[in-house]
Amino acid sequence: MKKKNILKGVLFVGIGASIYGMLATFVKMAYHDGFTTSEVTTSQFVLGLTGLLILNFIQTLTSKQKLSVPSSKEVRMLLLAGTSLGGTSLFYYIAVQYINVSIAIVLLMQSVWFSVVVESILTKKLPNTRKVVSVVIVLLGTVLATNLINMEIELDWHGVFWGLMAAASYTLTMFTSNTLATHLPVFRKSIIMLAGGSVVVFAFLFFAQIGPMYFDGLKSLYLNFTDNTEHIHSFNYSIFLTYGFVLALFGTIIPPILFNVGFPNAGLGLGSIVSSLELPVSVTMAFVLLGEKVFFIQWVGIALILFAIVLMNLPSKQEKEVSMA
Repeated sequence: MKKKNILKGVLFVGIGASIYGMLATFVKMAYHDGFTTSEVTTSQFVLGLTGLLILNFIQTLTSKQKLSVPSSKEVRMLLLAGTSLGGTSLFYYIAVQYINVSIAIVLLMQSVWFSVVVESILTKKLPNTRKVVSVVIVLLGTVLATNLINMEIELDWHGVFWGLMAAASYTLTMFTSNTLATHLPVFRKSIIMLAGGSVVVFAFLFFAQIGPMYFDGLKSLYLNFTDNTEHIHSFNYSIFLTYGFVLALFGTIIPPILFNVGFPNAGLGLGSIVSSLELPVSVTMAFVLLGEKVFFIQWVGIALILFAIVLMNLPSKQEKEVSMA
């Protein structure tokens, strides 16, 4: 029975990671069709929130037992934590405006070693040798995966900056998701966090697209950050009928549900290894659907990053002894 549960967990986490890995490719396709970052993120969060509300309503009606209700303090904490969820999507989608999807996903995966640093600060303990070695391998893999050696791919520093910001935000999201209000049903917890993320997304929509149309002062402030005014226009609601549903389904509905079912069965260590499937899936999708160039040296770098993730999550001798006891 235990083997069956582990297999189920690996399957759910693997499918969730693969689906999430496809997301950036659809975002890039939306950009090619003239949609803005604000329109992409807004459609994803609005439809995602709507979908989760429907699923929560169905779960509440069909559940045979009373579901946990969050306290007012938990709601505030989850809303605050959810802002990092909105930040991750926003920063990641801005990054793919400037750089290839294959490069953006590599930068997002820097959350692997970001989390080691955050963990060390919180626990006030230096990481063990294996984690340090894993971090070094991740950094080496990143140099190869972004093709910094040959520089056949031009790296826009704007894209690199926003990609690393996405990784930092993603790290915060992972920590808060695993520590806050873990007793709540997945739909209820996801709704609150998504609502917090929506605040960030709506604020960006107003600042970068809608606001500058009506307020000269805001437009002047906005132009201090960029001279691109092409996306200052009325909201294009057709995004909801074209890409919005796919983005919501692949970004804010299916993966969180699969992860919340899969991780308890697979375990955090094995689940983290399997979830790294997101990296090769994303690069492959970009190669197949967008025709992005992916050189052999980049695949070597991706393989090194995957190896580092496996190395980081292998059980230590002490953990093996505890499990054998």
